[in-house]
Amino acid sequence: MALFEYFPNYIWNLSVAMALESGGQIGEIIDMCAPIREAALAGDAATGDFMAAWVAKADTLLDLAAEDEARGRAFSASDKLERASLYLLVAERMQAQGSAGRKETYARALDAFTRSTALGKLPRERVEVPLATGTMPALFTPGAGEGPRPVVVYCNGLDSTKELLFWSRLPHALARRGISTLCVDQPGTGEALRLQGLPVDPHSENWASRAVDWLEGRSDVNPSRIGMAGISLGGHFSPRAVAYEPRFASGAVWGANHNWREVQDKRIRREGENPVPHYWAHVFWTFGATDMEDFLAKSADMNLNGHMDRIRVPFLVTHGEKDRQISLEYAHQAYDQLVNSPRRELKIFTAREGGVEHVGADNLTFGRDYIADWFADTLGGHTA
Repeated sequence: MALFEYFPNYIWNLSVAMALESGGQIGEIIDMCAPIREAALAGDAATGDFMAAWVAKADTLLDLAAEDEARGRAFSASDKLERASLYLLVAERMQAQGSAGRKETYARALDAFTRSTALGKLPRERVEVPLATGTMPALFTPGAGEGPRPVVVYCNGLDSTKELLFWSRLPHALARRGISTLCVDQPGTGEALRLQGLPVDPHSENWASRAVDWLEGRSDVNPSRIGMAGISLGGHFSPRAVAYEPRFASGAVWGANHNWREVQDKRIRREGENPVPHYWAHVFWTFGATDMEDFLAKSADMNLNGHMDRIRVPFLVTHGEKDRQISLEYAHQAYDQLVNSPRRELKIFTAREGGVEHVGADNLTFGRDYIADWFADTLGGHTA
């Protein structure tokens, strides 16, 4: 199993893989990528070309969706709006903060997503979780069944959004197993960053605890069966939250970002791949940092050594054996330090199955099924 590598650089290919795994259509993706294949050689300098091509395809889909809606074909319109939103979000994610059109592209993506939800009657409710400052926008997807059900708080990495979390289909896999999901734009991501200016909080228990508070107020949630999952940099946030918020009953990571502060030292030395173009400008923005010195100071606590032994509930560590961003050694470090978890598990995805790239960019199915089954086993859902 390997990443679909259409372009001559990893970051652009990662965006294509993200789109494919999130519901994009291969023909539409080729239409968008073929005219800019040579532009990819310029890397960060050509991300404007990437956005222009992807926004153009989204515009076509928006027009087609409007035609469907005018004929009363709401489900067909929703499908097109869904892909338009996806392509706009992928295009926006590739841009440098403050670049022309980025803000408008994000707003259009959110609008298409909202309209798709309504027209398609899709299983997601946009909610806002109160924080000490501002709110945490989120998507709530109910699990199948009646009565109070288990729920998983599912958080972003460095550069994802709650919409991409939903499109990972983990909420769908959990719902099938009788478990609800709360996909969050935590501080430093999605709406919390772009519309409220809330930077990353390395101490994830601060905002994760607020999510638990909010969930406890819902009659359809079993408050004793709340889990926490994180993807990519969420592999730091999830363990940290479970370690310091005792109301979590189970946890999992999709990618073991055990010592992200150390990863930054490696990236300064140009070791490993970056997840987004304009990388340093991106992390300065997400952390609210003015320069490298300020960023390194603000990210100093992004290290789980000395914290994992506080986890006293079941915890799953997953990682792809060929992850080009985050070393496999961090998965072993995380697992080895779960000394007080009553049930710990380490799952390395190999070439035999797939999901070997960073957080399964080559194939999300194996990661999401494994994590969904884990929560069904540990939170009281069902696997059959």
